[in-house]
Amino acid sequence: MTAYLGSGPYCYASSLAMMLGESSPPPRVLEVLTGAPFGFALFEGTLPFFDPYGWSPEIGLDAAIDLLGWTCHRSDGRDAGEARARLTAALAEGPVLAGPLDMSLLLHQPGTPADYVADHYVVVLAIRDGTVVLHDPHGHPYATLPVGAFLDAWRGAGVSYLDSGYRLRTGFSVRDKVSESEALRRSLPSAIRWLTGRADLAVPPGTLGGVAAVERLAEQVEAGLPDEIHDHLVHFAIRLGARRLADAATCLASLGLDAAAAVATGQARLAGALQYPMVTGDFAAAATILRQLAPGYERLAEALRAGSS
Repeated sequence: MTAYLGSGPYCYASSLAMMLGESSPPPRVLEVLTGAPFGFALFEGTLPFFDPYGWSPEIGLDAAIDLLGWTCHRSDGRDAGEARARLTAALAEGPVLAGPLDMSLLLHQPGTPADYVADHYVVVLAIRDGTVVLHDPHGHPYATLPVGAFLDAWRGAGVSYLDSGYRLRTGFSVRDKVSESEALRRSLPSAIRWLTGRADLAVPPGTLGGVAAVERLAEQVEAGLPDEIHDHLVHFAIRLGARRLADAATCLASLGLDAAAAVATGQARLAGALQYPMVTGDFAAAATILRQLAPGYERLAEALRAGSS
């Protein structure tokens, strides 16, 4: 197995790695610890994500931090003035993890502001002379924004899983020393639960998960997708899903779970193979790949059960 290295939208995993510093596992391990690779969802029946049904980055971040034996303080609010004061006070102690925020309002990124909402995470380093200095893991170290512009994005208005804005994580500290491999082993029961479907988390009406979600997407691809859904897949969702599954395979192989790693590798290959037909308009081929992908999530759950029992 050749592990993937390269660019990709791993904003919260990369931001968390920056916060944990030299003792942090690589982002690929953090991504797996969040549970993100272990499922597929069709949000409101139309918007596809290579995420488990009911999962969100907030759930995933909290899980990864806990599995690694770390703690932090999470705070949020609804008032921009209070948020700025809270951010300023936190920065006196060091960098902070901010998000989810609305990526479409991060004005240092070309093409912004835009008429979409996209969740994102960054590490804020300082406020100097009315300017926020941050590491944006979407390829922009030491980016700068006027404080007001940053606050507009940080509010996170429109981020579907955010119940209040201006969210901040600070005060990262070690509770217990947990090795990378032990954290991954401890994450396996949760991975199985994500793969087999969780009914304890609220989702919007019409949302599908797992096999049903992938098969429904195959039908929609054949019938013709709206431009915004097609663009979401080819610019974001497919490459993120393929990378997540490839990283899951690498992590599972590191634990000696060769059968589960092989299934995850197969899923990653199928996800990655979607990109070309979706870009070139061969939607019949893309639908065929999706139907091959669908049952693999159940096979991965079975392999994880067998390997971790």
